[in-house]
Amino acid sequence: MKKFQLVIVFLIINFAALGIGSWLMGTGPTSDWYIEQNKAPWTPPGWVFGAAWSTIMICFAIYMAILVKIKPHTFIIGLFTIQFLLNVSWNYIFFNQHLVTFGLIIIVLLTLVITLFLIKYKTILKTATWLIVPYFIWLLIATSLNAYILLNN
Repeated sequence: MKKFQLVIVFLIINFAALGIGSWLMGTGPTSDWYIEQNKAPWTPPGWVFGAAWSTIMICFAIYMAILVKIKPHTFIIGLFTIQFLLNVSWNYIFFNQHLVTFGLIIIVLLTLVITLFLIKYKTILKTATWLIVPYFIWLLIATSLNAYILLNN
């Protein structure tokens, strides 16, 4: 498969994850439960989340397309699948079920998966590694927000 086609495939999968995650979280950030939470002072305004995730998923689609083109391997696809499942499930666990501790465990695991991508393939991808950095940074922020809610509510 050509690199452009791979980018399209990963874009579809990544944005499907965002759509499924949004659907699973129900009213999510607008729910009474979330509004009533004592949130971190560094919690960004709501519109930032959509912009951030759109940018992250575009960058991650390009990253994955380059990685799969250079090194097609079932381990990489397996890691991507785990990332997908953790990403989608966090929305349901945290926003829909209000399981803040379990949500923190999931988001830490997701951060570890993205960290593995970042470290394991940086020598292969070289400068293309920067495409996964926004995902990594955002997960650090999101993990801190989840942890703050856990510790302060």
